[in-house]
Amino acid sequence: MGDDRLRMTPGPTEVPNAVRERMAELTPNPDVEDEFVEFYRGLTGKLESVFGDDDVAVLGGEGILGLEAAVASLIEPNDRVLCISNGIYGDGFADFVELYGGEAVTCRSPSTEPLDLEAIEETLEEGADDGGFDVATMVHCETPTGVLNDIESVLDLLEERHVLSVVDAVSSLGGTPVPTERIDVCLGASQKCFSAPPGLTVLSVSDRAWERIEATETRSFYADLEPWRTAADEGWFPYTMPVSDLYALDAAIDLLLEEGLESVFDRHAEAARACRERTREIGVAVYPESDDLASPTVTALHLEGRAAEVQRRIEEEHDIVLSTGLGDLEDDILRVGHMGHNARLERVERTMGALEDVLDG
Repeated sequence: MGDDRLRMTPGPTEVPNAVRERMAELTPNPDVEDEFVEFYRGLTGKLESVFGDDDVAVLGGEGILGLEAAVASLIEPNDRVLCISNGIYGDGFADFVELYGGEAVTCRSPSTEPLDLEAIEETLEEGADDGGFDVATMVHCETPTGVLNDIESVLDLLEERHVLSVVDAVSSLGGTPVPTERIDVCLGASQKCFSAPPGLTVLSVSDRAWERIEATETRSFYADLEPWRTAADEGWFPYTMPVSDLYALDAAIDLLLEEGLESVFDRHAEAARACRERTREIGVAVYPESDDLASPTVTALHLEGRAAEVQRRIEEEHDIVLSTGLGDLEDDILRVGHMGHNARLERVERTMGALEDVLDG
């Protein structure tokens, strides 16, 4: 494997040298040494600069742990949950709801279209006749299709009806603005826009979400969020923390804050714009077609029936790793991840040049 291999996948993303070096440092025993507790408090304090004023926790587990933990900690058997979806991960929330005994009511839109506000409002009104919804879930960026959802208007509807919001912002947090201050449980992960190794879930929890969590009889130990409300203050954690992963995340957040969030967001937007423009110049359709729905962190190319073959040739001939779509779109979509450390014009240009060469060959 060549040292110059370029991994332009939409997570895990390339990890900068400073982050890898920090991960290699000697670590304290997190169960018995006070210095770890101080370090963890410092890390969550830095993350509050990204999340806002709500309590922040970092869990030892890849980002999917956050989705499951949110459901496990907020939902009891027979609770009705509104799952708002226009993609695979939005649908996946319903699976977690049913796993923990809840009733998932899914309000679904096509994957090429925005969330349907009218349908969401209608579902909320109809649900009121059956006792209403206490919790609603949604996805900010549907990574498999490169769709960035405008969730502000949805949050308006939920706030009007006092419905708790759970938002998967795993592939958008740290790469584009997320209205974290309006979200009750906002979920992120280390391996996307933060460009740290996979293995950590990051999340914020509002006061009213904590109240429900503490009143919920959770049927999970590892996925129970309740202990994390006081873990840092008490210096006691539910399980042994993965210190090296946390060190890496700390270094990654330092890089992000040193650059400045606005600069980071601009860099992602510029890389996304260049990627979509170059794709169209080559004669390839983007998915979705509307730029208003396009994520600044990942671009999906529509290569009907050819995605896997083009992916293979770009890797073999140009040493660039890309991702295909998921589910029914696996062989129709090729995805370029311009997120985190990879959201740079020269990397996008190299990738698109390789795509053009393969398609012309």
